[in-house]
Amino acid sequence: MASSSAHLNHHHQLPNINGGATAAPPPTPSCAHPNTSTKSETAADALSRLFNRLPPNLSLPNRRSSVLSSTAASLPTVTFSAESCGDLISAATEFGYFQLADSDTILPSGLAEAAESQALSLLDLSEEEKETTFPKNWPLGYEADAETPSFCLDADCTTESCELKLSSLCEFTRCLEKAGLKTVEMLASALGFKNPVGDESNRFSTMMWLNQDVPDDKPAITNGFYPFVVCLQYQIREQKYCLLSESGWVSVSPRVDSVLVTLGDIAQVWRNGELKRVRYRPVVCSGKLDDPRKFVTMTLMLTLPMDSMVSPLRDISDGDKEEEYAEEEEGVSRSDERKGFKSFCFEDYAWRVYHERLFFKDPLDRYRIKP
Repeated sequence: MASSSAHLNHHHQLPNINGGATAAPPPTPSCAHPNTSTKSETAADALSRLFNRLPPNLSLPNRRSSVLSSTAASLPTVTFSAESCGDLISAATEFGYFQLADSDTILPSGLAEAAESQALSLLDLSEEEKETTFPKNWPLGYEADAETPSFCLDADCTTESCELKLSSLCEFTRCLEKAGLKTVEMLASALGFKNPVGDESNRFSTMMWLNQDVPDDKPAITNGFYPFVVCLQYQIREQKYCLLSESGWVSVSPRVDSVLVTLGDIAQVWRNGELKRVRYRPVVCSGKLDDPRKFVTMTLMLTLPMDSMVSPLRDISDGDKEEEYAEEEEGVSRSDERKGFKSFCFEDYAWRVYHERLFFKDPLDRYRIKP
């Protein structure tokens, strides 16, 4: 399988007037928008941009201290068996998250612990070693400006070092990638739409996010958002996680050896708003840790190549009505009347939600088709 890093574009760095470096706006996306006309920026967008340009002495309060404690929520259990189809539909449409109980078929014994050990070794590198071994090539690389240390690796866990060995972490990533692809396949089959990902490497992109989280009763957003189809975290030990659901922060306690799965923005758009979603990666709230300073979360995100277009998918039952989904040069087609979202360029959306840190509004709002 080809490395997913081939699908990621590099953005040059420009100086930041507040100190440090910030990334330049993205180049014109290679994917063409079906609708070339754009609306003027909304007041909410302008406010979001303003907050992100505040100098340090005028910045907003610390995000952890300003977030309310999460609400405990039930966690549905799903398996890869055909009998679990109803459970999957219920979990996807009512919650947007669930736990997979097929760990014995997902990971070889001991692999998760070996991968965690290699991930922890990255935290022991000096700042210079982190930045040279994992140079920033957004979104890949070491995120030095994050509130907590963060690494984003491709599916092969590529590094610039010949001495650093991450074979277990790479195998762990590939195993979770397969579980993510299987999850999307199950969703497509259960909900009756054509699988847009399949097993072709040019139709999806895989990222492994490593974050040094410190358990806290008040969840916090410490890194940028990144849009995804599904997000997976294997549970090595007993821990409670906080999820930023559409109704706010909720806490869940996955079983040991299960895989916590959350559905993202892209999955929701594909299903025209039918599915619930989680806006951010799972954040550790509490757990049994010998040393909280030596803890890393390993989050697998199954997402899209940069040049992808995102739009609602037709149902398989539509059959010969596929032509209705073609864009019309004038007027509104019958398919547009059924769609809840306009098509948009993934690269443009990913750059925007990651760098603007849209905490105050739903970044999908600008693409929703109002009734």
